[in-house]
Parts: sequence; structure tokens; C-alpha cells
Amino acid sequence: MSDARTSASRAPHPALAACRFAGLELRNRFAVAPMTRVSATEDGRATEQMAAYYGAFAEGGFGLLITEGTYTDTAFGQGYLHQPGITDEAQAAAWRGVVDRAHAAGARIVLQLMHAGALAQGNRFRDRTAGPSAVRPMGEQLAKYRGSGPWPVPLEMTSDQIAEAVEGFAAAAVRARDAGFDGVEIHAANGYLLDQFLTPYTNLRTDAYGGGIEGRSRLLREVTAAVRGAAGPGFTVGVRLSQGKINNFGWRWQGGDAEAAALFGAAVGAGADYLHLAGSGRDWLPDGPTLPGLARKVTGVPVIANGGLHEEAVARRVLDEGHADVLAVGTGALANPDLPHRVAAGALPTAFDPQVLEPLATLDNALAYASA
Repeated sequence: MSDARTSASRAPHPALAACRFAGLELRNRFAVAPMTRVSATEDGRATEQMAAYYGAFAEGGFGLLITEGTYTDTAFGQGYLHQPGITDEAQAAAWRGVVDRAHAAGARIVLQLMHAGALAQGNRFRDRTAGPSAVRPMGEQLAKYRGSGPWPVPLEMTSDQIAEAVEGFAAAAVRARDAGFDGVEIHAANGYLLDQFLTPYTNLRTDAYGGGIEGRSRLLREVTAAVRGAAGPGFTVGVRLSQGKINNFGWRWQGGDAEAAALFGAAVGAGADYLHLAGSGRDWLPDGPTLPGLARKVTGVPVIANGGLHEEAVARRVLDEGHADVLAVGTGALANPDLPHRVAAGALPTAFDPQVLEPLATLDNALAYASA
């Protein structure tokens, strides 16, 4: 933001307006992007530290909080040591303190459901990873998540293991609902399991889960439909998608807008109430359509945009031009847990300092998308 404010910039910020989003009444259009903190207990239970972390954003005025990726099964789902889970009642109960803190401060909160697949590097249940095909992931494991060296070659998931993963997502959604969450977000982005199935170089299958976009999106459709059916009506279900991955930031959907539209349609057709486009706006805004704008156009459901949206002029344009309905802020929120209050007061935001990430890792959606 600049001190030299035009008359337009002095107008009320559009993100401060209350809205109804995917069945949720939000006090504004600012959301906290999901950012992995790996600060749960060793057995995957949310902590008081986590409740304070999320509570600070709620008390700072954010309308919607999206949690860090939370593993959904005790087979191959866990990605990192000290990652939170929601695979049993003890883990679900531990989340209630986080939910209560968010609700007490007036925010809505959605739990992100995540299966790491071949990009797991801290699964306490299994020594092996699993994915769509026995293809070694690109690059090396993430030091911020206590990993080192090349990724191992994953097992190619059997049909029974795929079914187990689908059931894990569905059961986790029910536990999240019962723990008081306002909804769940299915993590199909950033190179994790569902994205691995969507990506042709990690999915070499020749069965019904491989081949063209219809086959590669089958698992996404099955998971979304299972979550929608298990959680029941009146419970919000979102899907997060991205082009880039934590181990391949530069990847882009090879089919362009046509492939993007097919993926958006697959998720919404299976029951998603909203879409969240991760890292969708590193260089807002190019001439022509944006991915969040395309998602809104082809599906008719509300969309969350992510990427550089702590910048006032960028955020105004994204909302005013109809590219998205809600703004997910990552590093800008870490630097300014009270960002909505600052915007309302016309105060300048604090610049992001990477030191706030230490000693905890916040790599997945903060450093990987440093403009978030």
C-alpha cells in the first residue's frame, strides 16, 4: 500500500464487506490461507499452541480460516512428522479447542484434508510411500520438514489402497463436522496425492485412474463425492487446486484453459461447493482471464484466489473485476494477523519477515507461494 492514496483507494475496501460464501456467512472476504506448521503432537493431535495461532487470525478480523493440511488415514496419508491428523476421535477432539477459539472471535473455520501420497517424508505408520505410479518424485525432500535426500520411489497404489484413501477422506470429513468445523477443504493441490493422480508425469497408470483427464481426475471425483455424501447437506465442501507443486513450482496444466475447465468441472460436478486456486496470482493481473475468473465462469460456484492479495491495489482489482469471491492470504497474514483491522483503519501492513517461520516449518503454502 502507498501513503499517496487516490480517491478510489480511500473508498471502502471491497474485501471488508460481509458475504455469504458457499453456505457460510462471513464477516468479510479475507481468508487465512492453509499454511503447514507441523506443530501438532507426535501422535497428530492439535495443541494449545495451534489454538493460539489460529485464534490470533480470528481475533485479528479474518472472516475465514483454512487450516493446515491434516492427514486423513493411518495408511499412507501422513506427510510430515508432527503434522495434525483427524483419523480417530482423539485427534478430532483435540481440534475442538481450535474451532472454539475461532468461533468465539467471530470467524468461520474449514479443515483442510490432505493425503501426501508420494511426497510423504514423515509417516509414522509406514516405511514406504505410495502414489499413482512407481515414479520417483522430482527434486529432494524438504529440509524444513525434517527431510533430506531424494524422494523414495513410491509403491503403485492398488485398487484396494485407493478405496482406503477415499474412505479416509470421507471419514475425516465426518469427524471434522462433528468437531464443529464449518466445512472441509479437499487438498488436491501442490503435488500431493490427488494432484499426483491429476499430473501425467506422476500418473502412468493404464487403468481407469490413468490416461486422459477423465481418468486422471477420477480419484478427485471419487474423493469429493465421498466427502460430500458422508458429511451430508449443509456442510461446506471445497477443493483446492494448483498448477505448481512443492517440488515443481513451474508446472502448468498442459491442456491450458480447456484442462483447467475440465478439472474445475470435475470437482464441482462431484459435489464441491467452492474452489480454491492456490498460487493463482503471483503476477496479478495479466491481460485476459485468470484461473480464478475462469473457475467462476465455468462452474458458477464461488472461488477463493491466492497470491499477492495482501497488496491493496491487487486485492481491490481481484474483487472489483469479479476474478474471485474471497482472498486467501498467506505470508501477508503471517506478518499481519490483524490484516483486516489494518485495512479497515487504513494502516500500512507490516512487511513479511521469514524469521516468523522459525523454528516451525511453514513451507507448503507460505514459502512455496511466497507471494501468497
